[in-house]
Amino acid sequence: MIISQGKARAIIRKALEKGKELELKPLSVAVLDAGGHVIAFERSDGAAPGRFAIAHGKAYGSVMLGMAGTAQMARAEQQAYFMAAVNGVYGGQVVPVPGGVLVRDKRGAVIGAVGVTGDTSENDAIAAMAGIEAAGLTGEI
Repeated sequence: MIISQGKARAIIRKALEKGKELELKPLSVAVLDAGGHVIAFERSDGAAPGRFAIAHGKAYGSVMLGMAGTAQMARAEQQAYFMAAVNGVYGGQVVPVPGGVLVRDKRGAVIGAVGVTGDTSENDAIAAMAGIEAAGLTGEI
């Protein structure tokens, strides 16, 4: 299974709607495939233009390491040198905090990741999960 363009757009639409519903700061959402390639990206009106790199980095780290942002942050707190080395390997593109959510198929295989940024990392993750679930997929925070 892959994340289709239609599913990616549905994820983004619902994540942004969840942000408005919860009255979060303007969000930016990136959806990546299992190879770390961008399928779709959108930012809310008022979102800072530099948010693409953060949303991408949250999702990219998740898909490339096979661990969601929450697990990456825990790993960074326990083994900062390891996460620093990983970030070096990936050219500084990894943002190891919540808001990077793995997307899995029904068998548990990683099919991509979603990165949301703009509010607190925890709220970003809530918005990402809302989008993933609305698209009928399974997310891992």
